[in-house]
Amino acid sequence: MKNAFDRIFRRRTALALLLLSCTAFYAQADEIEKELSLPLAASTATGAEKQARGVLRAIDQAVLSSELNAKVLEMPFREGEAFQKGDLLVRFDCSAYQAQLAASQAAVRASQQELSQNRQLAELKSVGRNAVAVAEAHMAQAIAESQVYQIQTSRCRVTAPFSGQVVARKVQQSEYVPQGKPLLEIVNNQHLEINLLVPSKWLATLKPGQKFTFTPDETGVALQAEVVRPGALIDESSQTLSLTGRLLKPENGLLAGMSGSARFSGQP
Repeated sequence: MKNAFDRIFRRRTALALLLLSCTAFYAQADEIEKELSLPLAASTATGAEKQARGVLRAIDQAVLSSELNAKVLEMPFREGEAFQKGDLLVRFDCSAYQAQLAASQAAVRASQQELSQNRQLAELKSVGRNAVAVAEAHMAQAIAESQVYQIQTSRCRVTAPFSGQVVARKVQQSEYVPQGKPLLEIVNNQHLEINLLVPSKWLATLKPGQKFTFTPDETGVALQAEVVRPGALIDESSQTLSLTGRLLKPENGLLAGMSGSARFSGQP
């Protein structure tokens, strides 16, 4: 009987010690958890840096196409070369269009002469008013045709709509190109904007003029920028919104297509 009591006593004693050990362990674990959570809570309260990916886009960028069916006579600029606004980029062989223009101008002069003669005869009652009206219609038709040929000949020279660089030549000199054929791709790297993709939940706090930094991966130099306008549509699948920004101090050496990271201090 005594041995049974001793066994029960030892078991209860061991259980009590185990409970005390577990209590002490969990108390220590709570203290460690509190210590670890304090820095995290402070960091969240002060506001962490928000980041988004973006890319530089050229405001002035175009693919110039042919408006004539003609042979290319001259293309003075090659890939990477710079040009100024108004410089000749492509010149076509327009001898056929120029001949048509000369013929149409001659037709205009003939119709003018015919109209003048009919008007004089009408004053002398030699012809009726119908003859004068027909002559006026002939002259109007000749003038319209001449204007068409003038427009065609004006398209024999393709000039630069803005200053920039040649990205790619789609055709080569001496090639015959049809109407609508792409000729040159050009870009102006002096006027760039930033296209960002940000979480849609930022929309409530995004405002034009808000400052941020943009660091291109290719240069590693942080550039000061500001928000110009948010996008007009949220992507339903990714819950993202496009955002357009501009560089406050554009620097040389930047090229359209450079990608990088945008950083917003605190809440965007």
